[in-house]
Amino acid sequence: MSYQRPLRLGMVGGGQGAYIGNIHRISSRLDGAWQLVAGAFDVDAERGRAFALTQGIDSDRSYGDYKEMIAAELARADRIDAVAICTPNFTHYPIARAFLEAGFDVICEKPITATLEDAVALEKLTRESGRFVGVTYTYSGYPMVHEARVRVAAGEIGKVRSVQVEYPLEWMATAIEQQGNAQASWRTDPKKNGRGGSIGDIGTHAYHLAGFVTGLKLESLTADLATFVEGRALDDNAHVMLRYQGGARGLLWSSQVALGNSNGVRLRVFGETGSLSWFQEQPNELVLAPLNGRTEIIKRGAEDLSEDAKVRTRTPPGHPEGYLEAFANLYAGFAEAIRARRSGREPSAIGQNLPTVYDGLKGVAFVDAVVDSHEATDQPWLTPIAV
Repeated sequence: MSYQRPLRLGMVGGGQGAYIGNIHRISSRLDGAWQLVAGAFDVDAERGRAFALTQGIDSDRSYGDYKEMIAAELARADRIDAVAICTPNFTHYPIARAFLEAGFDVICEKPITATLEDAVALEKLTRESGRFVGVTYTYSGYPMVHEARVRVAAGEIGKVRSVQVEYPLEWMATAIEQQGNAQASWRTDPKKNGRGGSIGDIGTHAYHLAGFVTGLKLESLTADLATFVEGRALDDNAHVMLRYQGGARGLLWSSQVALGNSNGVRLRVFGETGSLSWFQEQPNELVLAPLNGRTEIIKRGAEDLSEDAKVRTRTPPGHPEGYLEAFANLYAGFAEAIRARRSGREPSAIGQNLPTVYDGLKGVAFVDAVVDSHEATDQPWLTPIAV
């Protein structure tokens, strides 16, 4: 048996108190494919260096900012293989661009940029550089999401007619950004978050999930955005009607103010001969409802699942797998894709069907189209009811 060293990972952002940075760190090391060896973790250089010590990172690989990190890592024989960008949206583009231009592969939080112009430029740079850019659309890491994708592609529910996808949260139901919540603060600032509030932060997850499972390409949309919390600068609720190429229709709902919902990602796909549904809070089950047949609950870990689901499964049925494992599946896939590209071979199953820079570009284009639709029509698009 041949062994490979873990790929060396650097991180920008994600320091003390940053939720998503810790998720990246846990997930990246779950399968032994990555080792975090360097970072610029905080805008406060000293605080970032102090945090690096808690992660066992050598003092000479704890940097004040990403520019210092690039220069120093380029000079090392054991330089990082890739960087994980865990910073607010408006910083993604300059950081990713700098690392790509320096010859590093990139793993980036979504949305990949705050503007469509930057997303187009980043996708172009990625193609021209020949580097890899993975985007952490987490929900495409779940085994049963891959199972749903395989079954739709195989025609098990017939031609897709309708797609219903939602992502409701409750955590911003009050003006917590005005009460010192740092995570909410930048997410409600158009200069840091981009044009879309809930639609950019979580609606892009829902949009990617629907397209990933169905394989459908969005043709057009009509959107209605709302800002329910007084004084908030961006939307905190979005309803979007979708029209896909080939005639399928869809509805997308994202909300940061949906009381009673912790992380209610839900997808339902209705075809001519059946339907599939998946709920993120019960991620180990996929529900198949065939025409004129009995509804079936398909469980993760079953012997007759697709290879795509099996390679992303770690434990037997009845031992739940969830969010961290799904995130780790992305990291395992990114590692395999990078290794395969370097050795000039096709990646194995875990390194296929990954969210990459083009998916990131589509996500930013989706947000722009949603906001454009809302601003072009606003309330007058509603047809009054006569009685």
